[in-house]
Amino acid sequence: MPDQITRCPWATHSELEQDYHDHEWGIPVHDERQLFEKLNLDGLQAGLSWAIVLKKRPALRRAFVNFAPNELLRFDDSTVDALMQNTDIIRNRLKIKAVIGNAAAYRTLCAKHGSLDQFLWRYVDFRPIVNTWISTDQVPPCTPLSQTISADLKKLGFRFVGPTIVYAFMQAVGMVNDHLTSCAFYHNT
Repeated sequence: MPDQITRCPWATHSELEQDYHDHEWGIPVHDERQLFEKLNLDGLQAGLSWAIVLKKRPALRRAFVNFAPNELLRFDDSTVDALMQNTDIIRNRLKIKAVIGNAAAYRTLCAKHGSLDQFLWRYVDFRPIVNTWISTDQVPPCTPLSQTISADLKKLGFRFVGPTIVYAFMQAVGMVNDHLTSCAFYHNT
C-alpha cells in the first residue's frame, strides 16, 4: 500500500529521507552532542546532497567518535590521513579538519556562553520561529538571522558555518519550522 502522507517535497525521494523528515527534521533539539553533530553534518554536506549525508551518517558517527567534542580534540594529522582513506565517509580534507577544529571552537563557545544549546536558542528567544510557507519556492536559502549566527560562530572559530549552512542547521534542529503548511508534520514541531 503506498504511503499517503503529505510531506515536504524534498522528503519524497527515498525511505531514508522520509524517515529523517518524519522523525528528526524540524523537531527542536537541545542535546549538546546532537546539536554539535548536526552543525557538523550540515557543514560536511556543503556541495553535496543531504541524501548522501544521511547514507553516510552511520559511518561518519563512527569515524568522528559520535561527534564527541572532547574525543575529537585528540585527533591529529595522522588521524586526518587515516580518515582520508575511509571510503565510507565524506573524504574532504578541509571538511574533516573543520569538524576537528569545530571541537576546539565548541570548547571556546562553552567557556564563553555556557553551552551550544544556550548560545543558539537565545537567537530565537528559546522558541522556534514558525513560518507559513505554502511552496518550497518561498523558503529562503538563508536569512538575516542565519547570517548573524554564522558570523558569530565564525568569530568563535567554527568553520563550514556559512549563512546557508546555518539556516539548514536551524531548520534541522527546529529553531525554525520550515515544513510547508500542507505537510502532515507542520504542526508536529
